[in-house]
Amino acid sequence: MLFAAAYKVYVGFSSRRFTCDLHDAYTNGLIDSKPHFNSVSRYLSDPALTDTLKYLVAASSLPLKAVESDFAVDSSGFSTSRFVRWYSKKHGKVTDNREWVKVHLMCGVNTKVVTSVEVSGWTAHDTNYFVPLVERTAGNFQLGDVLADKAYLSRKNFRAVEELGGTPFVPFKKNTLEPTEEEEPIWAKMYYYYFMYNRLNFMEHYHMRSNIESAFSMIKGKFGDSVRSKSDTGQVNEALCKVLCHNICVLIHAIHALDVEPNFSAGRDSALKLVD
Repeated sequence: MLFAAAYKVYVGFSSRRFTCDLHDAYTNGLIDSKPHFNSVSRYLSDPALTDTLKYLVAASSLPLKAVESDFAVDSSGFSTSRFVRWYSKKHGKVTDNREWVKVHLMCGVNTKVVTSVEVSGWTAHDTNYFVPLVERTAGNFQLGDVLADKAYLSRKNFRAVEELGGTPFVPFKKNTLEPTEEEEPIWAKMYYYYFMYNRLNFMEHYHMRSNIESAFSMIKGKFGDSVRSKSDTGQVNEALCKVLCHNICVLIHAIHALDVEPNFSAGRDSALKLVD
């Protein structure tokens, strides 16, 4: 079920056109039966796949533990085939707009491998997903710098990164008040020591955040910037499959470019916490 769902997303064909690829996979012994093309779409809508796909994303990043210590967090939208309607007061007419799902992920800045991922609806706030992504990544990797844009600026996020051994590099907003003596140490440290009085050093760290934009560009460029599924669960699972396929491509490249020996057993127990 997992192989067929991920393979369909990797190929990028519709269900009917994907039938030939399923037959080839069966001939090569990769699957033990040839499912009907509609079965793959039903598989993608199975809620039981969601946690397993999240686990596979985390597991596929484990061989790169030795080369990743700095991470970036961001979100991006994947359009769907559904539309929302609202009344535009400015133009005096009803306007249609396409819905999308938001993929929240954390990736290593060296290889762009995704270490943790969540998928939400298009109205979800990005900052609510920051701490879960950081905590799951910290379960498998040693945190160094954690980079994010102003949407993730909060004392809660700063404190979570510090408690996990990392350093948060999130730019402050223009209306941010100067920290007082009662302020949390990590908030005051990042504001005064880095952002205000050592801005060049701060920006050198923060510039690495652009790598997560590259990661999203890689995912959308290779596997598309939209999802075909109609159901909410199917859209979530299809987006997770895109991230999983991206990690597999990154891992294959790293094996050859960085001479990394893949060892999926390392950190397997901590990755399994995703399904608990």
